[in-house]
Amino acid sequence: MMRRFSLSLQKLRKSRFKDAFLYTVTKKEDRFKNRTMTAALLEQYRERIRTELDRVVDFWLKYSHDKEHGGFFNCLGKDGKVYDELKYVWLQGRQVWMYSRLYRTMERFHRPEILEAAKSGAAFLQKFARVQASSGPGKCAFSLTRDGRTVKVQRTIFSECFYVMAMDELSRITQDKEMEADAESMMDQLIFWVQTDSSDLGRPQLPGDPPINSMAVPMMLLCLVDQLTEGRTDVAEKYKDLSGWCVERIQQHIQRDGKAILENVTLNGKELPGCQGRLQNPGHALEAGWFLLQYALKKGDVQLQKTAVDKFMEIPFHTGWDKQHGGLFYFLDVDGHCPTQLEWNMKLWWPHCEALIAYLMAYSHSKEPVLLDRFKQIYDYTFTHFSDEEHGEWFGYLSSQGEVVLDFKGGPFKGFFHVPRCLYMCEKLLDGLLEKQDS
Repeated sequence: MMRRFSLSLQKLRKSRFKDAFLYTVTKKEDRFKNRTMTAALLEQYRERIRTELDRVVDFWLKYSHDKEHGGFFNCLGKDGKVYDELKYVWLQGRQVWMYSRLYRTMERFHRPEILEAAKSGAAFLQKFARVQASSGPGKCAFSLTRDGRTVKVQRTIFSECFYVMAMDELSRITQDKEMEADAESMMDQLIFWVQTDSSDLGRPQLPGDPPINSMAVPMMLLCLVDQLTEGRTDVAEKYKDLSGWCVERIQQHIQRDGKAILENVTLNGKELPGCQGRLQNPGHALEAGWFLLQYALKKGDVQLQKTAVDKFMEIPFHTGWDKQHGGLFYFLDVDGHCPTQLEWNMKLWWPHCEALIAYLMAYSHSKEPVLLDRFKQIYDYTFTHFSDEEHGEWFGYLSSQGEVVLDFKGGPFKGFFHVPRCLYMCEKLLDGLLEKQDS
């Protein structure tokens, strides 16, 4: 009796060991299959994105260069034809930066025509962008004629911001110390306007219009700090306090008990009354998300990494994604009212670009499958709706249903920036992911 019991126990143990062994082997096989499938998917994304980036660069190289006056044509039709010769300073700066970054960091774009184009754009900016003022340093123009005469000056800082990016990035290639100093000088002027005295921006302080914290300002300055401090420890030390200020100001936009990201708040981080206070801009929030994540990863700040993903990516994605037609809405009202912006329910190119960067960066860091699923969802919509297979580049403005409404490739707000920056950054992130898969 005891012998039969002992034999049965041995069989049971062997059976359990066999089951455990088979379970372990099966799990390893499943992980290998999943890893192989993920690698194949990532490679598919990389190939499409790489091809798309080449086509976008070729489009702007072919159609946007003004060989007579220098700089770039910004207003290009769907087939590349120039439909307006006005030149927009912030788009000129963006194009110089993008050409310079591609030339400096990607071997296949290390081409003389790209460097010469960047130099031409920078020379045009340095000669014509600044507007002379009777007092103060003067601002950069918003728009110029083809030959560089000032047309319009805006009371914002964004022309100057992209002037900084352009000069700093090109100076890294040319080793032009005067150009590097020019970028830093403009940066210091920006900080003065934002933190000390904005009167030179031409914005009188009116009693019914209190100062606000618009998320675009601190996130743009954080972007500039990242640009200026790359590989420069002395500059990083100079702007370290500004980085902290920007991060704190951006996080003030987490409102409604952490359930909403609002575009505008008071200077002490409180919700504003009315439509202005209820405004949500999913694209801006997602862009701020990857700015914060990039900063947090460099600093090793785990809590800020979590905030960047949970608050500045997941919240705007869930609130901003159109569950009926797909795509991200341009603007939303946190209380569900119709936003006052007439284009609120359109689908624009740039929020989708920022969402692609944000979720691929987040997945690259954490390897959470849900983040790759988000990227796939945005990728499928974006490449189905915005990319122009016939002429190259992307359409920028779709209806709520996803149909092309405006078919130009470049205009006052769309230039050689969001699309190529997105493709460039996603290709770099995918390179890193696939290298880790192989190791």
